[in-house]
Amino acid sequence: MTDVHRPDDAPSRGVPRDVAGMPGTAPGTAETWLRIVQVHDRVTRRVDSALHQLHGLSLTGFEALRRIAEAPGERASMSEVAEAVGLSRPGVTSTVGRLVGEGLVTRERSGGDRRLLHARLTPAGRERFDAAARTHDEMVAHLLTLLGDDVGVVTDALARVSAAARTRR
Repeated sequence: MTDVHRPDDAPSRGVPRDVAGMPGTAPGTAETWLRIVQVHDRVTRRVDSALHQLHGLSLTGFEALRRIAEAPGERASMSEVAEAVGLSRPGVTSTVGRLVGEGLVTRERSGGDRRLLHARLTPAGRERFDAAARTHDEMVAHLLTLLGDDVGVVTDALARVSAAARTRR
């Protein structure tokens, strides 16, 4: 009988073949992706629900209002709103159309280029945005406190991934 050591010998007993589940090991790509998707989905659904219930706004409508409210003169082009919110042209047209219908923004043409359409916040839009922003920001801040001391690391890592995904290769 030969003295051949196989991986399942006594010296290796108790050492798991798959170390992914061990503390201190890096998660796999699939698990990381799943966590990103879950967090995005769960947080956006909770915030969207609160904004609907308390302020009559969807999360998308709120984000469009935020972009317009934070633009110079509380006025943003449709392409600026679409880019900030991640909407297509038809999507931003529909979202801004609902906000116009509620009296929260107005549409106006640019003086220099009549083809360029802008959305401008109305006083009612400013009031609704301010109230909804408090709800949104408090909810998000509360949920992100769960990151604890890792908030900077997570933010930096996600910023790198976002920047890389945005560039065309």
